[in-house]
Amino acid sequence: MSAAMQELLSILDLETLEHNLFRGRSPKVRWQRVFGGQVIGQALVAAERTVVPERPVHSLHGYFMLPGDPEVPIVYEVDRIRDGRSFTTRRVVAIQRGQAIFSLEASFQVEEKGLDHQFPIPLDMPRPETLKSQRELLEEMGERVPENIRKFWARERPLELKPVNVEHYTSRDRLPPRQNVWLRATGKVPDNRGIQAAVLAYLSDMTLLDTSTFAHGRSGFDPDIQMASLDHSMWFHRAHPLDGWLLYSQDSPSASGSRGFSRGTLYGEDGTLIASTAQEGLVRLRTHSKSR
Repeated sequence: MSAAMQELLSILDLETLEHNLFRGRSPKVRWQRVFGGQVIGQALVAAERTVVPERPVHSLHGYFMLPGDPEVPIVYEVDRIRDGRSFTTRRVVAIQRGQAIFSLEASFQVEEKGLDHQFPIPLDMPRPETLKSQRELLEEMGERVPENIRKFWARERPLELKPVNVEHYTSRDRLPPRQNVWLRATGKVPDNRGIQAAVLAYLSDMTLLDTSTFAHGRSGFDPDIQMASLDHSMWFHRAHPLDGWLLYSQDSPSASGSRGFSRGTLYGEDGTLIASTAQEGLVRLRTHSKSR
């Protein structure tokens, strides 16, 4: 297991401070702000700590309000809104320096049988073993990749990513606002529904918002673009082990008002539709006011 994967599992293991009160930390990676997927994952863990394991999460909806400081612990306060016969609802507020930086509502359900269908995995998708990882692409494309992207790809992370679409990294062409990325954990994810859901929530924030820039020949790495997640929603459809490759298929139906909107579906390598995501984020040209 990679050190980065060990660190991810460690930061998802929140410290219990008091009834309904938990504390999380950030990895020492010198990021200017806390990665959004980390806050989503930790908030979900805080909610899960107040729900019986027999009720796995089926959906979450979160709002980002302030950038998190990676040097300061994050306190998660859970409100036990409702415990029903089949569903449980929790609200979580993430706090730093006395201010809310993120809020989340999550719903949990007892497992039930019912109607079952899914969209199939996208056809004619290259297999992950035929694709290059970001580090291998970096070696192949060299200076054609902008410096800020090279620095990001060179970091050790808990996930290995193999993008199917690579044109947007080196081109200013207007491209269809779609992308597909294969990814997998760089270590074993415990056979625990709660931890697996938190890891899925963590990785679901990767690459998603950037899809909304493709139609404009841009990238979230462009220095003249201010980009930040505003909200994030996720639906957990089926339990599935995270011991292999996952396909994250994404599109962006709309961008307007300095906001980009993207959707995603996460498939197992066997074609199982595991989860769906939706996100809107700030995508602002820096010639505008920087206020948020």
